[in-house]
Amino acid sequence: MRMKSCFCLDVALGASVIAISRLTIVFLAIFACGPLAAQQITPGSRTVMDAHNCYPYFEWWADRIERALSAGTPLAIEQDLGWYTDAKSGRGWPVVTHGEPTTGQEPTIEQYFFEKVRPIVEKALREGNHGDWPLITLNLDFKDNKADHLAAVLALLQKYRSWLTTTVKTANPADVGLLDVKPILVLTGEADEQQAVFYDQVKSGDRVLLFGAVHSEDKDPVSAPEVLDSEKATNYRRWWNNPWNVVEAGGQPHAGEWTPAKMARLRALVEHAHANGLWIRFYTLDGASEPELSCHGWFHDYNFGSVDVARVRWRAAIAAGVDYLASDQYEVLGAEIRQATKGVMLQSQ
Repeated sequence: MRMKSCFCLDVALGASVIAISRLTIVFLAIFACGPLAAQQITPGSRTVMDAHNCYPYFEWWADRIERALSAGTPLAIEQDLGWYTDAKSGRGWPVVTHGEPTTGQEPTIEQYFFEKVRPIVEKALREGNHGDWPLITLNLDFKDNKADHLAAVLALLQKYRSWLTTTVKTANPADVGLLDVKPILVLTGEADEQQAVFYDQVKSGDRVLLFGAVHSEDKDPVSAPEVLDSEKATNYRRWWNNPWNVVEAGGQPHAGEWTPAKMARLRALVEHAHANGLWIRFYTLDGASEPELSCHGWFHDYNFGSVDVARVRWRAAIAAGVDYLASDQYEVLGAEIRQATKGVMLQSQ
């Protein structure tokens, strides 16, 4: 009982420290050096719900993006991208899909994402209130790194460039440029092929339209934070993507009780990311029954078994300052984050 009481106090104090830290970041940004500085989104400044696999699987669950958007902004939306080649014409294009084979009947990312969010983005641009920009983080999960695929996505982003958070390509990649923050921020993976197209081939002084993750795949999940992530932020690589098994050995189905040691591990990972100038994301924290999994197309590997067990982790992640918290339970997690944000604002008054 004594340890439990101390742990509760630890979480409460941690939440208070995070609240103060986040407010400090906001005040420093506002009073730093002009309009551009006031818009910078600093790692650790907010937690947003990340809508995992937010697209249809074949003909099922086509309403996922509407569900995600109903949770309110700011939020992140993950879109998995595959490549379809038409057998008759030989022409290919990116499609939103969970995997092979592609049929050509899948929606394009322009149809399913960009045109769906158009009213939100255009309203934001008209009103010009930058306080919670970017409103939407678009998280691209490429199922392949074909040169044609990457080039086609880059061309599409150029079409919507006025909506996107960008930076200027610096002569030295280690020089992390200021962001020109707009309603949408685009993140992509850690593949070097992606960096070659999205950053290396961009001319110095031109705009960088999307940002990659640091290398962390194929590393031992129980390693120290500095082993899992040995890279600081660069002008292109600005975030760190993690499965939950780096926090709890065995991942969600084998999580067991949430303990002070696990909270300390979570905090250590988050603090390491932020010290390296990186946003940090964890995926995918669900708490659902077997019928819910089947009904919604969610995965057992991401499931804690009940929403109450998942909620303990959600609250811990929010208190620790996780930037992107992924779940398939968009509405419930979104409400949890809004409640936590409301609490931070009340503490500041």
